[in-house]
Amino acid sequence: MQLAGKVAYVTGAGSGLGKAAAMRFAQEGAKVAVLSRTAQQINAVAAEIEAAGGEALALVADVSQPDQMQNAAQNIMDKWGRLDIVVANAGINGVWASLAELTPEDWDTTMDINLKGTFLTVKYAVPHMKETGGAIVVVSSVNGTRMFSNTGATAYACSKAAQVAFTKMTALELAPYRIRINAICPGWIESEISENTTLRNANLRLPVDFPQGKIPLTNGKAGKAEQVADLMLFLASDASSHISGTEMWIDGAQSLLQG
Repeated sequence: MQLAGKVAYVTGAGSGLGKAAAMRFAQEGAKVAVLSRTAQQINAVAAEIEAAGGEALALVADVSQPDQMQNAAQNIMDKWGRLDIVVANAGINGVWASLAELTPEDWDTTMDINLKGTFLTVKYAVPHMKETGGAIVVVSSVNGTRMFSNTGATAYACSKAAQVAFTKMTALELAPYRIRINAICPGWIESEISENTTLRNANLRLPVDFPQGKIPLTNGKAGKAEQVADLMLFLASDASSHISGTEMWIDGAQSLLQG
């Protein structure tokens, strides 16, 4: 029970990596606030945590909306009186298209959810963490940090690169309060994020011959959300008490091959 007595807050927790993290944290003894834009989905996740013997709080909010995110953080404090762990996970792939076909609205939507959403999540959580300290995990990606071969994913990659910069900048600012912040950069992981992807040109990728199996460690098989949740648990727990301002890739060495 590595997280016994602690309160965790996970955005984008209705499915995929966020749900896996929330379930893993609850298994380790944390009370978990789970947030999503979809009430039915997030209520189901909270019910699943409680059915397994944990404590959960379902929050419905849009991570790009300041008032909603401020209220979400306050709701956690109203219920449990503390906040120790934050996972800024909510995100979309958005529109993948050439610059000619990518609209300003497409760009803004991706940035609002992926980057502004991370900013608002952390901004409104930090005041509640300053007294006791804690850990923040930002979910970035191999795209924009170590992989640049997904032609057309410009808005997405830029949002993910900016999340790492955000992590490094805030690590020093938050250190005096004993708040650690790190970023994880998953590669291809089995999740539902593809449902939030729009491809406007399927022929954007440049033809490149890779060795058979694009994920060397698994011979091409995608990683599991539970594997990413284990890394989140490490960064949220005292086992990583001297780690802050660092990005960690979890991709089976995929980005080293396809960078």
